[in-house]
Amino acid sequence: MNSLEQQTMVFLRQVRSRSHEHQQAMILLASAGLAGQMTAVLRQELDSMVRVIYLLTQAVERRTLLIDASVAGKKWPKITDKEMVDIAQELQGWTQSVYKFGCAFIHLSGLHDYNDRDPLFLLPEEERSAILRHCRYYHGGPMQEDASFRDLIQFLPRVLKKIASNLDCYLVALERGEVLDVHDV
Repeated sequence: MNSLEQQTMVFLRQVRSRSHEHQQAMILLASAGLAGQMTAVLRQELDSMVRVIYLLTQAVERRTLLIDASVAGKKWPKITDKEMVDIAQELQGWTQSVYKFGCAFIHLSGLHDYNDRDPLFLLPEEERSAILRHCRYYHGGPMQEDASFRDLIQFLPRVLKKIASNLDCYLVALERGEVLDVHDV
């Protein structure tokens, strides 16, 4: 096994371990009703998926550089989260809205006041509608027109399961050394 294969195996193990932990955390957080933390876990899982999609779009030399950086615990050079999310958005169509909403629960924001002010209604109407539309299409709800954050909470474990499933497919593609051209999708 060459160095690239070894580093790739370590990277895959890291991502799969993180994903497994997110799924365990979601179960615990859902049972405790910790909606803000559930959303933060979604954002973290989505971060993994976005990074793996980005790797799949890169030439071998660049991919190797980024995988080496991840394994070594270093920041990825010359790439922003926005650039990676934009590429994933071309494939998934829902990535931006979930990522942006999740970021608000990673960073201290007004959305943390969700026990007293509904975070969905603090968003611009377009973002709120996009989140609800995607949740309805992929996860079956919430169906009410004026759905609140409390209505959305019960669907968060399903959202995580979908993201984790997509992530796993992309990890298999990475494991195979595939290259993804998002413009061909």
